[in-house]
Amino acid sequence: MLKRSLNTSLLSCGSLILAITLAGCSNKPYKSHLIVDTKGINTGNYHQDKEECQAYTEQVRTGERVATEAAKGGVVGGVVGAVIGNSSTAQRGAGAGAVLGGVKGYDMAERELDRVMRNCLRGRGYRVLN
Repeated sequence: MLKRSLNTSLLSCGSLILAITLAGCSNKPYKSHLIVDTKGINTGNYHQDKEECQAYTEQVRTGERVATEAAKGGVVGGVVGAVIGNSSTAQRGAGAGAVLGGVKGYDMAERELDRVMRNCLRGRGYRVLN
């Protein structure tokens, strides 16, 4: 029984650490993964425009998105675990849900960053290829 409780506690701690790590990583500077057709454009202007557009991505609340989705996932996982099992299952479900929710939030934030960057560059007249 003690071993089972310890494993559950370690799983919950590990899930929490992973969610916090994802939130921390999501606050790093955004690196654009977009491909822009640079034929016929002034590269100096392009680099300046790209830096300005990248500054807009800093307004995207990536850490908040990761934390929110991790919390939602933890609640849903905990409820499902409680319904199908006992408190131990609820804890494991909450941990797994938090991790999955955090990953989902990180993915959503990355897509939003790309969308902001893409819209900014297109608004400045660049042809974004992807």
